[in-house]
Amino acid sequence: MIRAEIADMPEYVPGKDYPGAIKLSSNEVTTAPVPEVKEAVMEVLDNPNRYPDMGVDKLRAKIAEFLGLESNQISVGCGSSAICQELVQITCHDGDEVIFPWRSFEAYPIFAEVHGAQPVMVPLTADNGLDLDAMIAAINDRTRLIFVCNPNNPSGSTITTSQFAEFMDKVPEDVVVALDEAYFEYNRAADTPVATEEIARHPNVVGLRTFSKAWGLAGIRVGYAFGAPEIISALNKVCLPFSVNAVAQAAALTCLDYADRVMASTEETVIQRDRVADALGVQRSQANYVWLPCDDPATAPELAERLAEHGVLVRAFPEGLRITVTNRAETDLFLAAWEKIT
Repeated sequence: MIRAEIADMPEYVPGKDYPGAIKLSSNEVTTAPVPEVKEAVMEVLDNPNRYPDMGVDKLRAKIAEFLGLESNQISVGCGSSAICQELVQITCHDGDEVIFPWRSFEAYPIFAEVHGAQPVMVPLTADNGLDLDAMIAAINDRTRLIFVCNPNNPSGSTITTSQFAEFMDKVPEDVVVALDEAYFEYNRAADTPVATEEIARHPNVVGLRTFSKAWGLAGIRVGYAFGAPEIISALNKVCLPFSVNAVAQAAALTCLDYADRVMASTEETVIQRDRVADALGVQRSQANYVWLPCDDPATAPELAERLAEHGVLVRAFPEGLRITVTNRAETDLFLAAWEKIT
């Protein structure tokens, strides 16, 4: 009854959470965005019997205004993860290939395989950056989609504008490139591509952003894509009807109304992430987490377990440890626990 390849497909694993622990395992923020979001949500809950706006027209228009684009360049989904999966749907047939850096967002291979496409993982460089030359070398006549995560999750590294320009010069025009900017609001790199500018240069580029990270709506789930109307129209055709619920739409609209206040919290995170990186002696990140590379696959899980014993939860991968950075208070607790185990 079930496709045979589903049995071997990896499952997405969320960050751990224990009662009373400091959760630095899921790249969340510590507080709700602004009080006005709760007020907007409660107002919507007065009428839960009504379907939400299926076209998400008001929110699409608001996002377009915020980005300096047109509504027909915006698609909204249940988190940017949903849109990643929709991009595979609109570009790939069975056996087509999806290229992405590795390690990168854990769900990329799942998105590919769930639609019968083949994931092509391109290792990071020795300094944990994206190897764009190797990604170009991986392109063949079956390539339909490329994910470029910038800043990359979990390494926190970024690429430069010139690197991306050289990359796009070599990408075939019929291959869609998703510039995944889930952590855009934390990126302070002086020289890095910005998707709102790149979609004007390259019709095959689509930008991805989310309200789950800096905007503080991880539990409500809203993400969006922006790009050429042809790509956006295709995304809107395959999205699940009513996938962006009324609460999510109201919360995202309110966040945009108070964007300056919501974004103010990113400054503290930026200060604390540099503090954590310097304390660990690792490369500084451009996201809301710090990456500690580990040569031995057993090291990161061991460190994560020892930190958990001190009430601090982080995310272990075979290649290293990812530590979410939030505010000064939680950073103090993490560094105190780190000092105890090292």
